[in-house]
Amino acid sequence: MTDPESIRAMYDQVAQRVGDIDAVASAAGSVPWRPLGELTTNDIRAGLEGKAVSQIELVRQCAQHLPPHASYTLVTGILAREPLLTGSVASLVNGAVEAFVRAAAVELPGRQRINAVSPTVFEESLDAYGDTFAGFDAVPVARAANAYVKSIEGHRTGQIFLVE
Repeated sequence: MTDPESIRAMYDQVAQRVGDIDAVASAAGSVPWRPLGELTTNDIRAGLEGKAVSQIELVRQCAQHLPPHASYTLVTGILAREPLLTGSVASLVNGAVEAFVRAAAVELPGRQRINAVSPTVFEESLDAYGDTFAGFDAVPVARAANAYVKSIEGHRTGQIFLVE
């Protein structure tokens, strides 16, 4: 997802195989987890590319080619609101994606809509991230999936659907 050319190629392939696309949903993105004092400029760029720029490209490249009723759903996360140690890049990037969603909502063509799903830690990820998210209420992935359905099938735009 960090290569804009691969995103263009993906859209071209999907259009050839299935025709019009009504919805684009992203649940992908990566950011480095390092203490602030150890972060490099490359770490910050990697986080921005890995989660913000890549998702923005999904919208930017296709907005003029999708039907007027299309929707985009991006992913952020709780760190936009509740920072954690070693998570400053994740907080930065999640906040950037949320700001983009709000701004793009007023610029998308036709009746296109854009929203984001912002979950806390997933129950299914507690083995890997549980200590990092001590005290956070974990949610099942299925609950986040419902937020994606609400975003895609609903009529709201510029919203951040919290999954906490």
